Amino acid sequence: MRAMRIAVVGAGGVGGYFGAKLAHAGEDVTFIARGTALDALRRDGIRVDSILGDFAVDRVNATDDPWTVGRVDAVLVAVKAWQVAAIAPSLKPLLGPETAVVPLENGIEAADDLIRGLGPDNVLGGLCAIVSFVVEPGHIRHAALDPIVAFGELDNRRSARAERLLLAMRNAGINADIPPDISRSLWTKFVFITPMSAIGAVTRVPIGVWRNIPETRELATKAVLEVIALADAQGVTLAPDALELTMKRYDGLAPESTASMQRDVMEGRPSELEAQVGAVVRMSAELNVATPIHNVFYAALLPQERKARGEI
Repeated sequence: MRAMRIAVVGAGGVGGYFGAKLAHAGEDVTFIARGTALDALRRDGIRVDSILGDFAVDRVNATDDPWTVGRVDAVLVAVKAWQVAAIAPSLKPLLGPETAVVPLENGIEAADDLIRGLGPDNVLGGLCAIVSFVVEPGHIRHAALDPIVAFGELDNRRSARAERLLLAMRNAGINADIPPDISRSLWTKFVFITPMSAIGAVTRVPIGVWRNIPETRELATKAVLEVIALADAQGVTLAPDALELTMKRYDGLAPESTASMQRDVMEGRPSELEAQVGAVVRMSAELNVATPIHNVFYAALLPQERKARGEI
């Protein structure tokens, strides 16, 4: 079987890690990047320090122009959630009739953003779970969690393009799956990541600190229940023990773990506040579901977000 042609949009902690894994396994990967990340990829390739074993790919394909790549079999979209809508139209040169476009962002709206920019035919639902970050351009550190990727057609049918991408990922040593209900999987992650991001951004401490403080743990419990209530209002049926499973996942993370939104907030960068906490606040108003904890998180974090974006 020929190597899959895969474009990875973004070379940060997510795109850099999964793109490097696929390239290291022999797939035909091209990174779509810009600035210092693009320069580093072209000059040095990509290096990954991982709790599962370090590796490097000395020579990688990298460009800032999708037109030079042409049609590919799959596109992994790994930019920040707030960037998806803006970059979506630029991905059109990568698409053929059977190209699978898989978003790996946090949040619940990335597939919709891609559909608005590309149309519905190529877009799948997708998510990942990994604690990773950029040490310097072209150098990724995977610090915690056994990384997983889940994706699938938005109508939950099994498709040849999804199956082929699944095989490529598994051959690369990635724990990948096509779940029976991609919407349920997306919401299960949203229930997990949004309270973790918000509490980390507000408290500015790793999860190993706040999960052991009873008052803050109770805050997390209430925040998780708010997102579960939103899922129910959207008609998404989560596991009956979704709260317990989420808290167990928090307890299983390495003590030093932080969410990417938290790290961006702490370093004064634009963050995924709108895609995570903001999405909860917006949906709560639309669905008439009370989310007082997230409303406070959002109001508390909004001034710094606007400052990071140069709006104030």
